Amino acid sequence: MHLFEFEDQKWFPGFLRDYGTDFLQFLSNKTKLYKPVIPILEKGLNADGTNTIVDLGSGGGGGLLWLNSELKKTNPDLKIILTDYYPNLKAFEYTKEQADNFEFITTSIDAKKVPESLKGFRTQFLSLHHFKPQDAKQILQNAVDTKSVIGIFEAQERSVPSILAMLFSPISVLLTTLFIRPFKVGRLIFTYLIPIVPLFVLWDGVVSSLRTYSVNEMNALVNELENKDTYDWETERVKSGPGVVLYLLGTPK
Repeated sequence: MHLFEFEDQKWFPGFLRDYGTDFLQFLSNKTKLYKPVIPILEKGLNADGTNTIVDLGSGGGGGLLWLNSELKKTNPDLKIILTDYYPNLKAFEYTKEQADNFEFITTSIDAKKVPESLKGFRTQFLSLHHFKPQDAKQILQNAVDTKSVIGIFEAQERSVPSILAMLFSPISVLLTTLFIRPFKVGRLIFTYLIPIVPLFVLWDGVVSSLRTYSVNEMNALVNELENKDTYDWETERVKSGPGVVLYLLGTPK
């Protein structure tokens, strides 16, 4: 159900978009949201063989800071490259300060047409739902055409429990904002004095659930790809605390 999200709109102020993605990064890292899919990420890295993750639609970095510390235990030479159509450069810089194996691209990167110079295991955390079916299919087709390993991870689903959980997101924003880094006075103003951030996070969170592809729908996207049989595809729904993570992993045969 492709309703609009504020953070997708070109007219939406970039600093407010960044406050939202900063919140998502903080929450993902602190809750270890993607812990259940660490074996999937390791499988993707092994299939790719480059020890490099090219993260698409990185937002504020997702849960990659914590995941990085876990993945480095088995991949000590791991490198992670952050990219986004609307790059949150302050968040990228902060992430790189926390772990020196992070890099980032300062220019806009379109997940539907990744530059050939960006080689590695392509990942998307909490971002596939931003794309309508034709665009989502282009993302997968571009990976197949370039023989790239790709992993898609969504930490919500189109269900009543997921939507109900999103209704509590403003409370989470209010409780966590003081601890989010890098510190920004504007974040306090637009969270506590003029509560735009909690309200837009609420709206975008509910809409994200409504837009999320189910496992069957991700399989349907794969079935429409050219040369899909040159890949092994794995799609699944796994528990993560009280919630779920939906994932799709595509690896060249």
